[in-house]
Formats: sequence, structure tokens, C-alpha cells
Amino acid sequence: MTDDADTDADLDARLADVADALVEGRGAMALTGAGVSTASGVPSFRGEDGIWETEFDPSDFHYSRFLRDPAGFWTDRLRLQETMFEGEIEPNAAHRALVDLESMGVLDGVATQNTDGLHRAAGQETLAELHGNAARVECQSCGATTDATPIFDRVRDGDRPPRCDCGGLYKPDVVLFGENLDHETLARAEDLAMASETVLAVGTSLQVNPAASLAGLGDRLVIVNFDETPYSEDAAFDLRADVTTALPRLVDLVDERL
Repeated sequence: MTDDADTDADLDARLADVADALVEGRGAMALTGAGVSTASGVPSFRGEDGIWETEFDPSDFHYSRFLRDPAGFWTDRLRLQETMFEGEIEPNAAHRALVDLESMGVLDGVATQNTDGLHRAAGQETLAELHGNAARVECQSCGATTDATPIFDRVRDGDRPPRCDCGGLYKPDVVLFGENLDHETLARAEDLAMASETVLAVGTSLQVNPAASLAGLGDRLVIVNFDETPYSEDAAFDLRADVTTALPRLVDLVDERL
């Protein structure tokens, strides 16, 4: 374990060992968090500068509030959406590197805590979106899902709460506070982790369960994150590095070995 950011030389040496493990190992998966998307301009929810600390009250996004006050919930959800996705948000080098590792055959898939849809936009083929996808909404009556953009436009124009053609309430297709993760999605992520010799935990504080528990299911844990996590002491490699630097370098090192 390291206490500070790795130097370039140390990072390269440790990434070379990780590349060896990926190429020679029995499979790998990645678990990603907010740190993968901050370089794309998506703000983090937690931490000193996270939007739960600086701009929004998490209790406003509890499932019970959605049921009790759907119009007020959607008013706040629109403001949250505009804060999260201000400007054009696109996949960054870390997202693309994970796609490259998958296409190279050394990464079997990704489970993400992020709801921004950037892994999917980058082209990740095997993907478990543990907390849902903010680009969709779901009708709470008929179960139909649809693109969130026109629904947010309706909310912006005063249609609060927005309803499906069947009359049911639309809800963002994300896991709200007070809701459980989708059982099938979590099961797919757990199967992926248990089948992997290496779990790459990338840009995640590993503090939010049950997603964080995936880090302990593989035989070898590799963490790439700026800060220490609850799993750092048990990790085979705990790399304190920028994910947009470390992951593309890992791709190059894997490529050299194939």
C-alpha cells in the first residue's frame, strides 16, 4: 500500500505487474465509481466537494419522497440532472481504456456505480449498471422505459410530475435512496466478480455497499484511486494515480505482452 500518489516510475513498474496478471491470469473485471467520470465533467456525489455536501440534500432524492411528493421530487431532480450534466459530457481516456482492455480479451466486463451512461457510450459490451442509468426513465405502473431527455423537457415546461401514456408516474431509472439495487443486475455483477481472478476497482472509494463488496470477490484486488479505501490494505496493488493516466498506460503494457 502507498500513502501518496505514485511517482511515474513506481506507477509504471506496478502497472507492469498488473499487466502481467491480466495477461497471464484467469480473467478480470472492473468495478468503477465516480472517479472515472469526473474527468468528463461529471461531479462527484460524495467527498468534501461532492454535490451531496455542497448543493443538494440527499433526503430530497429518497424513494419515499418520490412517492409522497412526486412533483417536488421532479423539480429537484431536474436541477440535479442539469448540475450533473452541464455542457456536453463524453467518455474520457479511462472509459476508452476499459473498452480497449475488453476488446483485447483481458477484461471480461465492467460493473459501475455511475449512472451517467459513459461506459455504454464508450462502447463497453459487458456492463452492469448497478445504480441504473440517468438517461432513462421508467413508468412505475406499466414498467415501460424511455429516453429521459424529452421527459426532462416536459418537467422544465412545468409538467410535474411527468406521467406515462398509461397514466403511471415516471421515475428516473436510477436507484434512489431507500431502494434496493436491481437483483438481476447485482447478480450479474457478482457472477462476473466471482469468475474473475483479478478485480480492478477504479475511481471508487469502495464505501457504498453492496457495490463495494464486489471488490472482495476476486482472488486479486487492484485499486486505482487517488485516496485510500477500506480495501486498500488487502489489495495486491493499491495505486494512487489518476485513472485517465494509469488505465491508458495499462492498455499499452498489456498490448506489449500480447
